[in-house]
Amino acid sequence: MTQSHPRISKAVIPAAGLGTRFLPATKATPKEMLPVVDKPAIQYVVEEAVSAGLSDVLMITGRNKRPLEDHFDRNYELESALTRKGDAQRLAKVQESSDLATMHYVRQGDPRGLGHAVLCAAPHVGDQPFAVLLGDDLIDPRDPLLARMVEIQEREGGSVIALMEVDPSQIHLYGCAAVEATGESDVVRVTNLVEKPDPSEAPSNLAIIGRYVLDPAVFDILRKTEPGRGNEIQLTDALQKLAEDEKAGGPVHGVIFKGRRYDTGDRGDYLRAIVRLACEREDLGPEFRTWLRSYVNEEM
Repeated sequence: MTQSHPRISKAVIPAAGLGTRFLPATKATPKEMLPVVDKPAIQYVVEEAVSAGLSDVLMITGRNKRPLEDHFDRNYELESALTRKGDAQRLAKVQESSDLATMHYVRQGDPRGLGHAVLCAAPHVGDQPFAVLLGDDLIDPRDPLLARMVEIQEREGGSVIALMEVDPSQIHLYGCAAVEATGESDVVRVTNLVEKPDPSEAPSNLAIIGRYVLDPAVFDILRKTEPGRGNEIQLTDALQKLAEDEKAGGPVHGVIFKGRRYDTGDRGDYLRAIVRLACEREDLGPEFRTWLRSYVNEEM
């Protein structure tokens, strides 16, 4: 009989990064608040967590991140103005973000890496498994990656990471997994993890992307994890220890994702994400696609 594991209800979103790749835009505006069409990137991530059944969201923030809290809070003055105008459509959009989930916030303080940011969630998460969603990766809602990961974790226990095949020449940009097959085509057993390996030394072309479902045992390991690559506490190093020793809180499984992913952490990919999402919108797509074709034909 398949063992049943605790139901996951909490999501953690690290959002303390400085966003230096988008300077000067991020000098005073958090990178997570940069708009993707007409919603900030961070709202897409929270919506994804909620769609997977995770209604308790903890955001790990830092200095100058107050706009994140404001976005998911009520804005009574704006709501009142829209009500007086009878603008029900925009009023609903404004209220949507504040009604999405139960939001919590904690500051990371020192920027000591993703592993340290996850460790900041320990008092809130407690002894229950939880999800981690990185704000730079937007997963198309038509591809329910996180829900699949939650399903695997609740069935198998341990931790689950999202993996995606990349060109071998690009693997040095990611954490990389060595894996063993299971009875399911999209699920693998993770046996080894390497943070940003040289392509010649990478165990596979399976890159870790920004979705994790973690066993709380990861906290004890992170407390003992020394700074690694970049002099930061790496979540990959802690997951490697879980993969090595199932008794420590393993196993570690991977879900191989082949759906639509938008990387908003890179300027070029950020622009491509906006174009792709705008083209697919019912309210914007037809006119925008017509203009885009004309632009490409005439200017390119």
